[in-house]
Amino acid sequence: MLSPDQSTAQLPLADVKLEGQALTFAVPRVSGGFKGEWNPQARSWVGNWTQVGRAMPLTLLPGDLPKGPVVAGLDGDWAGEIAAETAKLRVVLHVRTGPYGTVASLDSPDQLVAGLPAAIARDGAAVTVTVKAVGLSYAGVLNGDGDVIAGSSKQGDRSNALVLRRRATAAAARARPQTPAPPFPYTATEVAFDSAPGVKLAGTLTLPPGEGPFPAVIMITGSGPQDRDETIVGHKPFAVIADDLTRRGVAVLRYDDRGFARSTGDFSKAGIEDFAVDATAALDWLSKQPRIDARRIGLLGHSEGGVIAPMVAAGNSRVAFVVLVAAPGVPLTEVLSAQRAALAPHMGLNAQNAAKSQAMFDHAMAAMAGAASDQEAQARAAAVFLAEGKAFGMNETNAASAAAQIGTGWFRGLLAYDPRPNLTKLTVPVLAVNGSKDLQVLAGQNLPAIKGAMSANRDLTTVELSGVNHLLQTATTGAAGEYADITETVAPSALKVIGDWVAARGARWSR
Repeated sequence: MLSPDQSTAQLPLADVKLEGQALTFAVPRVSGGFKGEWNPQARSWVGNWTQVGRAMPLTLLPGDLPKGPVVAGLDGDWAGEIAAETAKLRVVLHVRTGPYGTVASLDSPDQLVAGLPAAIARDGAAVTVTVKAVGLSYAGVLNGDGDVIAGSSKQGDRSNALVLRRRATAAAARARPQTPAPPFPYTATEVAFDSAPGVKLAGTLTLPPGEGPFPAVIMITGSGPQDRDETIVGHKPFAVIADDLTRRGVAVLRYDDRGFARSTGDFSKAGIEDFAVDATAALDWLSKQPRIDARRIGLLGHSEGGVIAPMVAAGNSRVAFVVLVAAPGVPLTEVLSAQRAALAPHMGLNAQNAAKSQAMFDHAMAAMAGAASDQEAQARAAAVFLAEGKAFGMNETNAASAAAQIGTGWFRGLLAYDPRPNLTKLTVPVLAVNGSKDLQVLAGQNLPAIKGAMSANRDLTTVELSGVNHLLQTATTGAAGEYADITETVAPSALKVIGDWVAARGARWSR
């Protein structure tokens, strides 16, 4: 697949299926996929493109696309920094010319934003860039050597000097030395099992050498569509943890979220209750495998997965133990409020504007209350963003985009969720681990709450890992922009705490 307005790269398809009049395919590299029906009158495939949980109408017609303009002399990667209120925010402008013209996109690594479509133009030495999705514009002048563009950016009512320098070569893929690579001292097998109607989950089961039966762990991913390795910015934390546990004699099942990678289903219509159904299906399937000890199967959930695991374990006596990694212990509205306050300085917002931003999101979430549909919820939220977000560069386009992110049934379900009732019901051994530099699920807010909710549990261990962020990496600040820059995937201290605890429970504990 080629999306000429976004990239010159051709993206490989996966799981292409033609069943009757229905065509489906996935594009794993961009977390997307298409499902459509053949329309013989229009001679086209009519359906939806779904990407990162958001569905958009897409009609595939025969023939080629018109060519776009060519902007000469700017191909390459251009990097600079915007001096925001409290931090310098890195930006990277990618420019590529291909058979369909010149394509540009913008990354903001410190805000975990990548691939924003940009319109670029050049008139002699004058260069302009427009990023409609975030209401940003840039105007600069290219120097005589063609390697520096000096100018300024504007977003909302804020203007900042921005000098973009051409990188000598495209940035090489960052090393991820902890990612496991064969040969392994254990077996890794592709598996699949049924969940809800229309949902078949695909995953990997790793088994230690020997006949078993082995204790086992089921891994449950965090928010957003995730593959079985919980891949983010090139890191594969679930693969690293699974490798460590399996080497310790513990079997591990990890699976792709429904509707993502090799799992079927519709992620965009799923909520936390649906993900709990999927985790229960994983438990049902794993407990029937001959080399697994069904009495010693535990759940490990990261972030939102730390919400799902207690939901499953609280109502299922077959769960032997639970590991909560960066898991919420207070209502999700409180978690998100603390998260925004902690991340704001690293995203360039001073205390005053951080408070305004928080108020805007609070008002948007309150406006969605009682909405009869996702569409109504998103319309209400977009109206708030547009009215209160002009200082942050909000326009109709990015207000609608922001509203689409928080106006889904999944997100609204999260907002209404309080993890404490299910935590209170857990009587099995529980390990709760959080990093001291986690700015998304703060240790100081959530570990005490978990401990309080589980005060009656006789086998609860809570650990705050010093210097560790939300992804369990050893971090400097804990800001989201560091995730990609850190080569370490999982801190050794985290692997030891989790591995020692699980191996000990798996070896000695049974119901």
